[in-house]
Amino acid sequence: MVKSDPLMTSPKKVLVTSALPYANGQIHLGHLVEYIQTDIFVRFQKLIGNTCVYICADDTHGTPIMLSAKARGITPEELITQIHQEHIDDFKAFGIEFSHYGSTNIDENRVLSELIYTRAKDAGAIYAKEIEQLYDPEANMFLPDRFVKGTCPTCKAVDQYGDSCEKCGSTYSPKDLINPVSAVSGQTPIIKPSEHYFFKLSDFESFLKDFITNGKLKPELKNKLREWFDAGLKDWDISRDAPYFGFKIPGTQDKYFYVWLDAPVGYIANAQAWGKQNNITIDELWNGDYEIHHFIGKDILYFHALFWPAMLKVSQFKLPDYIHVHGFLTINGEKMSKSRGTFITAKAYLEHLNPEFLRYYYAAKLSDTVEDVDLNLTDFVNRVNADVVNKLINIGSRLASILVKKCDATIATLTPEGEALISNIKAQSDTIKSLYTSLETHKAMRVIMELADQTNQFIDTKAPWDQVKTDPLAAAQTASAGLTALKHLTTYLKPVIPNIAQGVETFLNIQPLTWDSLQSDLVAGHKVNAYQHLATRLDLDVVKKIAFCETIH
Repeated sequence: MVKSDPLMTSPKKVLVTSALPYANGQIHLGHLVEYIQTDIFVRFQKLIGNTCVYICADDTHGTPIMLSAKARGITPEELITQIHQEHIDDFKAFGIEFSHYGSTNIDENRVLSELIYTRAKDAGAIYAKEIEQLYDPEANMFLPDRFVKGTCPTCKAVDQYGDSCEKCGSTYSPKDLINPVSAVSGQTPIIKPSEHYFFKLSDFESFLKDFITNGKLKPELKNKLREWFDAGLKDWDISRDAPYFGFKIPGTQDKYFYVWLDAPVGYIANAQAWGKQNNITIDELWNGDYEIHHFIGKDILYFHALFWPAMLKVSQFKLPDYIHVHGFLTINGEKMSKSRGTFITAKAYLEHLNPEFLRYYYAAKLSDTVEDVDLNLTDFVNRVNADVVNKLINIGSRLASILVKKCDATIATLTPEGEALISNIKAQSDTIKSLYTSLETHKAMRVIMELADQTNQFIDTKAPWDQVKTDPLAAAQTASAGLTALKHLTTYLKPVIPNIAQGVETFLNIQPLTWDSLQSDLVAGHKVNAYQHLATRLDLDVVKKIAFCETIH
Protein backbone atom coordinates (compact mmCIF):
# COMPACT_ATOMS: atom_id res chain seq x y z
CA MET A 1 0.00 0.00 0.00
CA VAL A 2 1.36 3.42 -0.94
CA LYS A 3 1.62 5.82 1.97
CA SER A 4 0.30 9.34 1.57
CA ASP A 5 2.80 12.16 1.50
CA PRO A 6 2.41 15.91 2.01
CA LEU A 7 4.69 16.47 -0.98
CA MET A 8 1.94 15.28 -3.31
CA THR A 9 0.27 18.72 -3.37
CA SER A 10 1.02 20.40 -6.69
CA PRO A 11 2.07 22.78 -8.09
CA LYS A 12 4.55 24.21 -5.62
CA LYS A 13 8.03 25.71 -5.31
CA VAL A 14 10.87 23.49 -4.18
CA LEU A 15 14.50 24.32 -3.35
CA VAL A 16 16.74 21.25 -3.32
CA THR A 17 20.37 20.82 -2.26
CA SER A 18 22.86 17.97 -2.30
CA ALA A 19 25.83 17.80 0.06
CA LEU A 20 28.76 19.80 -1.28
CA PRO A 21 31.57 17.62 -2.66
CA TYR A 22 34.99 18.48 -1.30
CA ALA A 23 37.24 20.22 -3.82
CA ASN A 24 40.17 17.92 -3.22
CA GLY A 25 39.44 14.86 -5.33
CA GLN A 26 37.52 13.22 -8.13
CA ILE A 27 33.84 12.33 -8.19
CA HIS A 28 33.39 8.58 -7.73
CA LEU A 29 30.44 6.19 -7.91
CA GLY A 30 29.85 6.54 -4.16
CA HIS A 31 29.29 10.27 -4.57
CA LEU A 32 26.91 9.62 -7.47
CA VAL A 33 24.43 7.71 -5.29
CA GLU A 34 23.44 11.02 -3.76
CA TYR A 35 23.56 13.22 -6.84
CA ILE A 36 21.64 10.76 -8.99
CA GLN A 37 19.02 10.29 -6.26
CA THR A 38 18.66 14.06 -5.93
CA ASP A 39 18.58 14.65 -9.67
CA ILE A 40 15.83 12.07 -10.12
CA PHE A 41 13.81 13.82 -7.41
CA VAL A 42 14.39 17.22 -9.04
CA ARG A 43 13.52 16.02 -12.54
CA PHE A 44 10.37 14.41 -11.18
CA GLN A 45 9.34 17.67 -9.49
CA LYS A 46 9.71 19.48 -12.82
CA LEU A 47 7.94 16.68 -14.68
CA ILE A 48 4.81 17.06 -12.53
CA GLY A 49 4.81 20.83 -12.99
CA ASN A 50 6.49 22.08 -9.83
CA THR A 51 9.04 24.90 -9.83
CA CYS A 52 12.24 23.27 -8.63
CA VAL A 53 15.64 24.89 -8.05
CA TYR A 54 18.60 22.53 -7.55
CA ILE A 55 21.58 24.14 -5.79
CA CYS A 56 25.00 22.66 -5.18
CA ALA A 57 28.63 23.79 -4.98
CA ASP A 58 32.16 22.68 -4.30
CA ASP A 59 33.17 22.72 -0.63
CA THR A 60 36.47 24.56 -1.00
CA HIS A 61 37.94 25.46 2.38
CA GLY A 62 40.12 23.76 4.95
CA THR A 63 43.63 22.53 5.67
CA PRO A 64 43.55 19.61 3.17
CA ILE A 65 42.89 22.05 0.29
CA MET A 66 45.69 24.31 1.46
CA LEU A 67 48.23 21.49 1.77
CA SER A 68 47.17 19.79 -1.47
CA ALA A 69 47.64 23.04 -3.38
CA LYS A 70 51.02 23.56 -1.78
CA ALA A 71 52.11 20.05 -2.76
CA ARG A 72 51.17 20.80 -6.39
CA GLY A 73 52.95 24.13 -6.38
CA ILE A 74 49.78 26.13 -7.03
CA THR A 75 47.50 28.39 -4.98
CA PRO A 76 44.38 27.05 -3.28
CA GLU A 77 42.32 29.22 -5.63
CA GLU A 78 43.96 27.61 -8.66
CA LEU A 79 43.35 24.14 -7.23
CA ILE A 80 39.66 24.67 -6.53
CA THR A 81 39.14 26.22 -9.98
CA GLN A 82 40.66 23.13 -11.60
CA ILE A 83 38.66 20.70 -9.47
CA HIS A 84 35.49 22.73 -10.01
CA GLN A 85 35.59 22.19 -13.76
CA GLU A 86 36.36 18.47 -13.34
CA HIS A 87 33.35 18.08 -11.05
CA ILE A 88 31.07 19.96 -13.45
CA ASP A 89 32.17 17.76 -16.35
CA ASP A 90 31.55 14.54 -14.41
CA PHE A 91 28.13 15.62 -13.18
CA LYS A 92 27.07 16.75 -16.65
CA ALA A 93 28.12 13.41 -18.15
CA PHE A 94 25.83 11.59 -15.70
CA GLY A 95 22.89 13.87 -16.47
CA ILE A 96 22.99 15.73 -13.14
CA GLU A 97 21.21 18.96 -14.00
CA PHE A 98 21.87 21.68 -11.42
CA SER A 99 20.15 25.04 -11.55
CA HIS A 100 23.38 26.42 -10.11
CA TYR A 101 26.67 24.71 -9.29
CA GLY A 102 28.97 27.11 -7.53
CA SER A 103 31.57 27.33 -4.79
CA THR A 104 31.79 28.12 -1.09
CA ASN A 105 34.69 30.48 -1.82
CA ILE A 106 32.46 33.36 -2.98
CA ASP A 107 31.65 36.77 -1.52
CA GLU A 108 28.02 35.81 -0.90
CA ASN A 109 29.18 32.97 1.34
CA ARG A 110 31.67 35.12 3.21
CA VAL A 111 29.06 37.80 3.91
CA LEU A 112 26.41 35.28 4.99
CA SER A 113 28.87 33.33 7.17
CA GLU A 114 29.84 36.56 8.91
CA LEU A 115 26.17 37.50 9.30
CA ILE A 116 25.24 34.15 10.84
CA TYR A 117 28.26 34.27 13.14
CA THR A 118 27.49 37.84 14.22
CA ARG A 119 23.84 37.06 14.92
CA ALA A 120 24.83 33.99 16.92
CA LYS A 121 27.40 36.02 18.87
CA ASP A 122 24.89 38.81 19.56
CA ALA A 123 22.46 36.17 20.83
CA GLY A 124 25.05 34.88 23.29
CA ALA A 125 25.59 31.58 21.44
CA ILE A 126 29.33 32.13 20.82
CA TYR A 127 32.08 32.18 23.45
CA ALA A 128 35.89 32.04 23.46
CA LYS A 129 37.93 29.44 25.34
CA GLU A 130 41.61 28.51 25.42
CA ILE A 131 42.31 24.94 24.34
CA GLU A 132 45.40 22.82 23.87
CA GLN A 133 46.17 21.38 20.44
CA LEU A 134 48.89 19.45 18.72
CA TYR A 135 51.23 21.82 16.88
CA ASP A 136 53.83 21.03 14.23
CA PRO A 137 56.82 23.33 14.99
CA GLU A 138 58.49 22.49 11.70
CA ALA A 139 55.42 23.27 9.56
CA ASN A 140 54.45 26.14 11.90
CA MET A 141 50.81 25.09 12.09
CA PHE A 142 48.23 23.53 14.36
CA LEU A 143 47.29 20.07 13.15
CA PRO A 144 43.73 19.02 12.33
CA ASP A 145 42.79 15.62 13.73
CA ARG A 146 43.26 13.88 10.39
CA PHE A 147 46.76 15.26 10.02
CA VAL A 148 48.03 13.41 13.06
CA LYS A 149 48.70 9.69 13.18
CA GLY A 150 49.83 7.42 15.98
CA THR A 151 48.99 4.42 18.12
CA CYS A 152 45.41 4.05 19.37
CA PRO A 153 45.28 4.64 23.14
CA THR A 154 42.53 2.00 23.49
CA CYS A 155 43.55 -1.04 21.44
CA LYS A 156 47.16 -0.03 20.65
CA ALA A 157 46.64 -0.35 16.87
CA VAL A 158 49.34 1.59 15.02
CA ASP A 159 48.99 4.18 12.25
CA GLN A 160 45.59 5.50 13.36
CA TYR A 161 44.17 8.98 12.78
CA GLY A 162 44.01 11.60 15.50
CA ASP A 163 40.25 11.43 16.07
CA SER A 164 39.24 7.77 15.86
CA CYS A 165 40.59 4.25 15.50
CA GLU A 166 39.62 2.34 12.37
CA LYS A 167 40.36 -0.96 14.09
CA CYS A 168 38.41 -0.74 17.37
CA GLY A 169 36.15 2.23 16.57
CA SER A 170 37.03 4.25 19.66
CA THR A 171 37.13 8.05 19.51
CA TYR A 172 39.61 10.24 21.35
CA SER A 173 41.51 13.52 21.36
CA PRO A 174 44.65 13.73 19.20
CA LYS A 175 46.53 14.49 22.42
CA ASP A 176 45.69 10.97 23.62
CA LEU A 177 47.49 9.27 20.72
CA ILE A 178 50.58 7.27 21.61
CA ASN A 179 53.67 8.33 19.65
CA PRO A 180 51.84 10.94 17.54
CA VAL A 181 53.41 12.01 14.25
CA SER A 182 52.52 14.96 12.02
CA ALA A 183 51.26 13.89 8.60
CA VAL A 184 52.56 17.22 7.26
CA SER A 185 56.25 17.05 8.25
CA GLY A 186 56.66 13.59 9.78
CA GLN A 187 57.86 15.17 13.00
CA THR A 188 56.58 14.70 16.55
CA PRO A 189 54.09 17.48 17.33
CA ILE A 190 54.05 19.46 20.56
CA ILE A 191 51.10 20.63 22.66
CA LYS A 192 50.38 24.33 22.37
CA PRO A 193 47.53 26.49 23.70
CA SER A 194 45.28 28.60 21.48
CA GLU A 195 42.09 30.60 21.95
CA HIS A 196 39.15 29.18 19.99
CA TYR A 197 35.53 30.16 19.45
CA PHE A 198 32.71 27.79 20.37
CA PHE A 199 29.06 27.58 19.42
CA LYS A 200 26.79 26.74 22.39
CA LEU A 201 25.07 23.76 20.85
CA SER A 202 24.06 22.59 24.33
CA ASP A 203 21.76 25.63 24.65
CA PHE A 204 19.66 24.36 21.73
CA GLU A 205 18.86 20.89 23.08
CA SER A 206 15.14 21.50 23.60
CA PHE A 207 14.75 23.16 20.19
CA LEU A 208 16.66 20.38 18.43
CA LYS A 209 14.63 17.64 20.08
CA ASP A 210 11.49 19.31 18.75
CA PHE A 211 13.08 19.72 15.33
CA ILE A 212 14.01 16.08 14.85
CA THR A 213 10.68 14.74 16.12
CA ASN A 214 8.45 16.79 13.80
CA GLY A 215 8.72 14.59 10.72
CA LYS A 216 11.98 15.89 9.25
CA LEU A 217 13.74 12.57 9.70
CA LYS A 218 13.01 8.86 9.50
CA PRO A 219 12.57 6.91 12.77
CA GLU A 220 15.91 5.10 12.50
CA LEU A 221 17.70 8.44 12.20
CA LYS A 222 15.84 9.88 15.16
CA ASN A 223 17.04 6.94 17.22
CA LYS A 224 20.65 7.66 16.22
CA LEU A 225 20.29 11.30 17.17
CA ARG A 226 18.85 10.35 20.53
CA GLU A 227 22.14 8.59 21.27
CA TRP A 228 23.92 11.92 20.87
CA PHE A 229 21.40 13.62 23.13
CA ASP A 230 21.83 10.90 25.72
CA ALA A 231 25.61 11.38 25.61
CA GLY A 232 25.12 15.13 25.98
CA LEU A 233 25.43 17.70 23.21
CA LYS A 234 28.94 19.14 23.06
CA ASP A 235 29.63 22.75 22.23
CA TRP A 236 31.14 23.08 18.77
CA ASP A 237 34.57 24.49 17.99
CA ILE A 238 33.89 26.74 14.98
CA SER A 239 37.36 28.28 14.63
CA ARG A 240 40.70 27.26 13.19
CA ASP A 241 44.14 28.85 13.47
CA ALA A 242 46.22 30.33 10.69
CA PRO A 243 47.55 29.18 8.30
CA TYR A 244 44.19 28.12 6.93
CA PHE A 245 42.35 28.47 3.63
CA GLY A 246 38.97 29.93 4.41
CA PHE A 247 37.14 33.00 5.71
CA LYS A 248 38.65 35.01 8.55
CA ILE A 249 36.43 35.42 11.62
CA PRO A 250 35.38 39.08 12.02
CA GLY A 251 37.35 40.95 14.69
CA THR A 252 40.28 38.52 14.70
CA GLN A 253 43.73 38.55 13.10
CA ASP A 254 44.54 34.85 12.76
CA LYS A 255 41.31 32.90 13.31
CA TYR A 256 39.24 31.35 10.52
CA PHE A 257 35.80 29.79 10.31
CA TYR A 258 36.01 26.00 10.51
CA VAL A 259 35.00 24.60 7.12
CA TRP A 260 31.88 22.99 8.59
CA LEU A 261 30.54 26.41 9.52
CA ASP A 262 30.76 28.05 6.11
CA ALA A 263 30.09 24.90 4.01
CA PRO A 264 26.37 24.57 4.83
CA VAL A 265 26.00 28.33 4.63
CA GLY A 266 27.08 27.69 1.03
CA TYR A 267 23.60 26.30 0.39
CA ILE A 268 22.08 29.71 1.07
CA ALA A 269 24.91 31.65 -0.57
CA ASN A 270 24.72 29.72 -3.83
CA ALA A 271 20.93 29.93 -3.81
CA GLN A 272 21.45 33.68 -3.48
CA ALA A 273 23.92 33.64 -6.40
CA TRP A 274 21.34 31.82 -8.55
CA GLY A 275 18.64 34.22 -7.38
CA LYS A 276 20.65 37.24 -8.46
CA GLN A 277 20.82 35.82 -11.98
CA ASN A 278 17.06 35.20 -12.01
CA ASN A 279 15.77 38.30 -10.21
CA ILE A 280 14.70 36.38 -7.12
CA THR A 281 15.79 37.54 -3.66
CA ILE A 282 17.23 35.20 -1.07
CA ASP A 283 14.27 36.01 1.18
CA GLU A 284 11.95 34.68 -1.53
CA LEU A 285 14.09 31.57 -2.04
CA TRP A 286 15.12 30.61 1.49
CA ASN A 287 12.73 32.43 3.78
CA GLY A 288 9.72 32.46 1.45
CA ASP A 289 7.35 29.79 0.15
CA TYR A 290 9.93 27.39 -1.29
CA GLU A 291 10.06 23.98 0.39
CA ILE A 292 13.67 23.28 1.35
CA HIS A 293 14.99 19.74 0.85
CA HIS A 294 18.49 18.61 1.83
CA PHE A 295 19.89 15.35 0.44
CA ILE A 296 22.87 14.00 2.43
CA GLY A 297 24.73 10.83 3.33
CA LYS A 298 24.34 9.28 6.76
CA ASP A 299 27.95 10.17 7.68
CA ILE A 300 27.13 13.89 7.90
CA LEU A 301 23.81 13.58 9.72
CA TYR A 302 25.23 15.15 12.90
CA PHE A 303 26.10 18.39 11.10
CA HIS A 304 22.81 18.68 9.22
CA ALA A 305 20.39 17.62 11.94
CA LEU A 306 22.04 19.35 14.91
CA PHE A 307 24.60 22.05 14.08
CA TRP A 308 22.92 23.38 10.95
CA PRO A 309 19.38 23.79 12.35
CA ALA A 310 20.78 25.46 15.48
CA MET A 311 22.78 27.90 13.34
CA LEU A 312 19.74 28.67 11.22
CA LYS A 313 17.54 29.14 14.28
CA VAL A 314 19.84 31.57 16.09
CA SER A 315 20.49 33.57 12.91
CA GLN A 316 16.78 33.82 11.98
CA PHE A 317 16.88 31.78 8.78
CA LYS A 318 14.21 29.28 7.77
CA LEU A 319 14.79 25.65 8.75
CA PRO A 320 14.82 22.88 6.14
CA ASP A 321 11.47 21.21 5.52
CA TYR A 322 12.98 17.80 4.77
CA ILE A 323 16.35 16.12 5.32
CA HIS A 324 16.69 13.03 3.11
CA VAL A 325 19.47 10.67 4.17
CA HIS A 326 20.94 7.78 2.19
CA GLY A 327 23.46 5.04 2.94
CA PHE A 328 26.87 4.30 1.48
CA LEU A 329 27.78 2.52 -1.75
CA THR A 330 29.37 -0.91 -1.63
CA ILE A 331 30.83 -2.80 -4.61
CA ASN A 332 30.00 -6.51 -4.64
CA GLY A 333 29.11 -6.28 -0.96
CA GLU A 334 32.31 -4.57 0.19
CA LYS A 335 33.43 -1.01 0.78
CA MET A 336 35.04 0.67 -2.20
CA SER A 337 38.75 -0.06 -2.06
CA LYS A 338 41.68 1.14 -4.13
CA SER A 339 43.71 -1.91 -3.17
CA ARG A 340 40.94 -4.22 -4.43
CA GLY A 341 40.47 -2.15 -7.56
CA THR A 342 36.87 -1.25 -6.71
CA PHE A 343 37.32 2.48 -6.06
CA ILE A 344 35.57 3.49 -9.26
CA THR A 345 35.73 7.09 -10.41
CA ALA A 346 33.09 8.71 -12.58
CA LYS A 347 35.64 9.10 -15.36
CA ALA A 348 36.65 5.42 -15.26
CA TYR A 349 32.99 4.42 -15.59
CA LEU A 350 32.39 6.82 -18.46
CA GLU A 351 35.29 5.38 -20.47
CA HIS A 352 33.35 2.13 -20.87
CA LEU A 353 29.65 2.44 -19.99
CA ASN A 354 26.43 4.36 -20.56
CA PRO A 355 25.75 6.66 -17.56
CA GLU A 356 21.99 6.17 -18.02
CA PHE A 357 22.45 2.55 -16.94
CA LEU A 358 23.96 3.53 -13.59
CA ARG A 359 21.13 6.01 -13.06
CA TYR A 360 18.59 3.24 -13.63
CA TYR A 361 20.41 0.75 -11.40
CA TYR A 362 20.64 3.20 -8.53
CA ALA A 363 16.96 4.09 -8.95
CA ALA A 364 16.09 0.39 -8.83
CA LYS A 365 18.00 0.04 -5.53
CA LEU A 366 17.29 3.30 -3.69
CA SER A 367 14.60 3.80 -1.06
CA ASP A 368 13.83 6.34 1.65
CA THR A 369 15.97 4.41 4.18
CA VAL A 370 19.65 4.71 5.09
CA GLU A 371 20.47 1.19 3.96
CA ASP A 372 23.66 0.92 1.94
CA VAL A 373 23.36 0.49 -1.83
CA ASP A 374 25.32 -2.43 -3.26
CA LEU A 375 26.59 -2.24 -6.82
CA ASN A 376 26.82 -5.94 -7.61
CA LEU A 377 28.40 -6.04 -11.04
CA THR A 378 26.68 -9.22 -12.20
CA ASP A 379 23.30 -7.99 -10.97
CA PHE A 380 23.98 -4.62 -12.61
CA VAL A 381 24.46 -6.27 -16.00
CA ASN A 382 21.49 -8.60 -15.63
CA ARG A 383 19.06 -5.97 -14.37
CA VAL A 384 19.94 -3.29 -16.90
CA ASN A 385 19.79 -5.74 -19.81
CA ALA A 386 16.53 -7.26 -18.62
CA ASP A 387 14.74 -4.03 -17.72
CA VAL A 388 16.06 -1.12 -19.78
CA VAL A 389 17.07 -2.98 -22.92
CA ASN A 390 14.77 -6.02 -23.15
CA LYS A 391 11.62 -4.64 -21.54
CA LEU A 392 11.66 -0.97 -22.54
CA ILE A 393 13.90 -0.22 -25.52
CA ASN A 394 12.96 -3.42 -27.34
CA ILE A 395 9.34 -2.24 -27.50
CA GLY A 396 10.45 0.52 -29.82
CA SER A 397 13.07 -1.40 -31.77
CA ARG A 398 10.75 -4.35 -32.46
CA LEU A 399 7.72 -2.31 -33.44
CA ALA A 400 9.51 0.34 -35.48
CA SER A 401 10.45 -2.13 -38.19
CA ILE A 402 6.78 -3.00 -38.60
CA LEU A 403 5.11 0.40 -38.32
CA VAL A 404 7.78 2.42 -40.14
CA LYS A 405 8.74 -0.06 -42.83
CA LYS A 406 5.44 -1.80 -43.45
CA CYS A 407 2.70 0.60 -42.33
CA ASP A 408 3.83 4.03 -43.57
CA ALA A 409 5.08 5.05 -40.09
CA THR A 410 1.50 5.98 -39.24
CA ILE A 411 -0.32 5.38 -35.94
CA ALA A 412 -3.58 3.46 -36.32
CA THR A 413 -6.77 3.50 -34.26
CA LEU A 414 -6.39 1.20 -31.27
CA THR A 415 -8.47 -1.93 -30.78
CA PRO A 416 -10.41 -2.42 -27.51
CA GLU A 417 -7.60 -4.71 -26.32
CA GLY A 418 -5.03 -2.05 -27.10
CA GLU A 419 -7.07 0.58 -25.30
CA ALA A 420 -7.33 -1.72 -22.26
CA LEU A 421 -3.53 -2.08 -22.19
CA ILE A 422 -3.04 1.69 -22.29
CA SER A 423 -5.76 2.31 -19.72
CA ASN A 424 -4.09 -0.10 -17.30
CA ILE A 425 -0.72 1.63 -17.70
CA LYS A 426 -2.18 5.07 -17.06
CA ALA A 427 -4.16 3.77 -14.06
CA GLN A 428 -0.85 3.33 -12.19
CA SER A 429 0.09 7.01 -12.45
CA ASP A 430 -0.95 7.98 -8.90
CA THR A 431 0.90 5.01 -7.42
CA ILE A 432 4.08 5.79 -9.36
CA LYS A 433 3.80 9.49 -8.55
CA SER A 434 3.53 8.76 -4.84
CA LEU A 435 6.50 6.39 -4.94
CA TYR A 436 8.69 8.98 -6.65
CA THR A 437 7.59 11.62 -4.19
CA SER A 438 8.46 9.50 -1.17
CA LEU A 439 11.84 8.47 -2.69
CA GLU A 440 10.78 4.83 -3.00
CA THR A 441 12.22 4.68 -6.49
CA HIS A 442 13.01 0.97 -6.21
CA LYS A 443 9.29 0.30 -5.87
CA ALA A 444 8.45 2.71 -8.68
CA MET A 445 10.86 0.90 -11.02
CA ARG A 446 9.25 -2.41 -10.09
CA VAL A 447 5.75 -1.14 -10.93
CA ILE A 448 6.91 0.40 -14.22
CA MET A 449 8.72 -2.77 -15.30
CA GLU A 450 5.65 -4.87 -14.51
CA LEU A 451 3.74 -2.62 -16.91
CA ALA A 452 6.51 -3.04 -19.49
CA ASP A 453 6.18 -6.82 -19.05
CA GLN A 454 2.46 -6.59 -19.74
CA THR A 455 3.15 -4.54 -22.85
CA ASN A 456 5.63 -7.09 -24.18
CA GLN A 457 3.22 -9.92 -23.41
CA PHE A 458 0.53 -8.08 -25.40
CA ILE A 459 2.93 -7.67 -28.33
CA ASP A 460 4.08 -11.31 -28.17
CA THR A 461 0.49 -12.55 -28.10
CA LYS A 462 -0.52 -10.43 -31.10
CA ALA A 463 2.71 -11.18 -33.01
CA PRO A 464 2.52 -8.19 -35.36
CA TRP A 465 5.45 -9.62 -37.39
CA ASP A 466 3.03 -12.37 -38.41
CA GLN A 467 -0.04 -10.12 -38.59
CA VAL A 468 1.61 -7.83 -41.12
CA LYS A 469 1.85 -10.68 -43.65
CA THR A 470 -1.93 -11.10 -43.89
CA ASP A 471 -3.52 -8.11 -42.12
CA PRO A 472 -1.38 -4.94 -42.21
CA LEU A 473 -4.08 -2.93 -40.39
CA ALA A 474 -4.09 -5.35 -37.43
CA ALA A 475 -0.29 -5.19 -37.33
CA ALA A 476 -0.44 -1.38 -37.34
CA GLN A 477 -2.99 -1.43 -34.50
CA THR A 478 -0.80 -3.74 -32.41
CA ALA A 479 2.30 -1.63 -33.09
CA SER A 480 0.38 1.56 -32.32
CA ALA A 481 -0.76 0.21 -28.96
CA GLY A 482 2.79 -0.88 -28.13
CA LEU A 483 4.28 2.48 -29.08
CA THR A 484 1.61 4.36 -27.13
CA ALA A 485 2.53 2.19 -24.16
CA LEU A 486 6.19 3.07 -24.77
CA LYS A 487 5.27 6.75 -24.66
CA HIS A 488 3.64 6.44 -21.24
CA LEU A 489 6.31 4.13 -19.81
CA THR A 490 8.93 6.62 -20.95
CA THR A 491 7.04 9.41 -19.19
CA TYR A 492 7.27 7.41 -15.97
CA LEU A 493 11.00 6.78 -16.49
CA LYS A 494 12.02 10.20 -17.77
CA PRO A 495 13.44 11.40 -14.40
CA VAL A 496 15.68 8.32 -14.31
CA ILE A 497 16.88 7.92 -17.91
CA PRO A 498 16.44 11.40 -19.45
CA ASN A 499 18.69 10.84 -22.47
CA ILE A 500 16.97 7.61 -23.49
CA ALA A 501 13.64 9.38 -22.93
CA GLN A 502 14.74 12.12 -25.30
CA GLY A 503 15.57 9.47 -27.90
CA VAL A 504 12.07 7.99 -27.52
CA GLU A 505 10.52 11.47 -27.91
CA THR A 506 12.46 11.94 -31.16
CA PHE A 507 11.47 8.50 -32.46
CA LEU A 508 7.80 9.01 -31.63
CA ASN A 509 7.92 12.55 -33.07
CA ILE A 510 6.36 14.12 -29.97
CA GLN A 511 6.96 17.15 -27.77
CA PRO A 512 9.03 16.70 -24.56
CA LEU A 513 7.04 14.52 -22.19
CA THR A 514 5.52 15.85 -18.97
CA TRP A 515 3.26 14.17 -16.44
CA ASP A 516 0.31 15.75 -18.21
CA SER A 517 1.35 13.83 -21.34
CA LEU A 518 -0.22 10.76 -19.72
CA GLN A 519 -3.59 12.32 -20.54
CA SER A 520 -3.03 11.99 -24.29
CA ASP A 521 -2.27 8.93 -26.40
CA LEU A 522 -0.66 8.76 -29.80
CA VAL A 523 -3.53 9.61 -32.17
CA ALA A 524 -4.49 7.87 -35.38
CA GLY A 525 -2.75 9.43 -38.35
CA HIS A 526 0.27 10.60 -36.31
CA LYS A 527 3.60 9.93 -38.05
CA VAL A 528 6.59 8.53 -36.18
CA ASN A 529 10.21 8.89 -37.27
CA ALA A 530 12.68 6.23 -38.28
CA TYR A 531 14.00 4.39 -35.24
CA GLN A 532 17.49 5.34 -34.05
CA HIS A 533 19.50 3.02 -31.78
CA LEU A 534 19.00 4.03 -28.12
CA ALA A 535 21.39 1.85 -26.10
CA THR A 536 23.64 -1.20 -26.28
CA ARG A 537 23.38 -4.21 -24.00
CA LEU A 538 25.87 -4.46 -21.17
CA ASP A 539 28.64 -7.04 -21.31
CA LEU A 540 29.87 -8.38 -17.97
CA ASP A 541 33.47 -8.59 -19.13
CA VAL A 542 33.42 -4.91 -20.06
CA VAL A 543 31.76 -3.98 -16.76
CA LYS A 544 34.44 -5.83 -14.82
CA LYS A 545 37.07 -3.71 -16.56
CA ILE A 546 35.87 -0.57 -14.82
CA ALA A 547 36.31 -2.23 -11.42
CA PHE A 548 39.78 -3.55 -12.01
CA CYS A 549 41.40 -1.29 -14.61
CA GLU A 550 44.59 0.49 -13.65
CA THR A 551 43.17 3.89 -14.51
CA ILE A 552 41.30 4.00 -11.22
CA HIS A 553 44.18 3.16 -8.88
